[in-house]
Amino acid sequence: MRAGIPTAKADYPTKLVRMIEPFGPGSGPEVVATAVGRKLAEMWGQPVTVENHPGAGSTAAAAMVATSPADGYTLLVHTNAHAYSAALVTNLPYDPLTDFVPVAALTTQSYVLVAAESTGFATVGALIAAARAKPGQLRFGSTGVGTGTHLGIEKFNLAAGITATHVPARGSDAIADTILNTIAGRTDYALLPIPTTLPHIRTGSLLPLGVSSARRSSALPDVPTVAEAGVPGFDFQIWYGIWAPAATPAGVVQKLAEDIARALSDPAVRASLVKHGGQPMSMSQPDFARFVLGESESAARIIQPAGIRPQ
Repeated sequence: MRAGIPTAKADYPTKLVRMIEPFGPGSGPEVVATAVGRKLAEMWGQPVTVENHPGAGSTAAAAMVATSPADGYTLLVHTNAHAYSAALVTNLPYDPLTDFVPVAALTTQSYVLVAAESTGFATVGALIAAARAKPGQLRFGSTGVGTGTHLGIEKFNLAAGITATHVPARGSDAIADTILNTIAGRTDYALLPIPTTLPHIRTGSLLPLGVSSARRSSALPDVPTVAEAGVPGFDFQIWYGIWAPAATPAGVVQKLAEDIARALSDPAVRASLVKHGGQPMSMSQPDFARFVLGESESAARIIQPAGIRPQ
């Protein structure tokens, strides 16, 4: 083992741990990582930082972590988009499945289907009716090809029997760009993480049409589920997890997985996550690794029917 790389649980951590997230300030991964990281810092007696590294359709952060030392001190906090990217993004400088080791599941939560106030789409039914009246003419936004916000909308379109034009974000802060495109009317609707949309929903600039989970969200208790609002059986949720470079020693991965599980069980951490619409996940590190692989494989069931081509 190279000098300076911890090999056993007792050796880790002895210095600052960095969590790299791919979307920017106020994003879901940042909110979740901050809550968990604060507790880990308390447990370890070592600082934990959450750093924004947006860009390249959420792949810039992963590229950065993939080339970082495999010592457990630089971690990737990402969404289900990381599991989907292998099938959807060409010329990636890393392999999402072989260049990383899944460490721990964090939370799962609903997306919210939103439209700008100017569209007049007050309900899911109104959106579907407009899309059916003008096949392919409505525009939906996403944070990038192959992200959860993209696949979720494609699943919605398939389930609702509608077609529309995809307008992926192009700027460095994909979440902010997607929200602004919707508010400004450059796109007609989008499916976005609840924490990032709540401020805009509260001001009225975004209309919440439905949440994407099978049950209503505690963060938006008065908003119906998409299934309740006219698309029976619809269920598509975002989940967050932590990855480390693939060569990270097993002892360090085990220590991280165990301590993250302890952090997630803390009442204050759980309350913070639930406040933002999240539900802490509970699974072992091997179970999370299997879960990530399964999610990567299941993405094909949306990609192929929707006619999504790798970018």
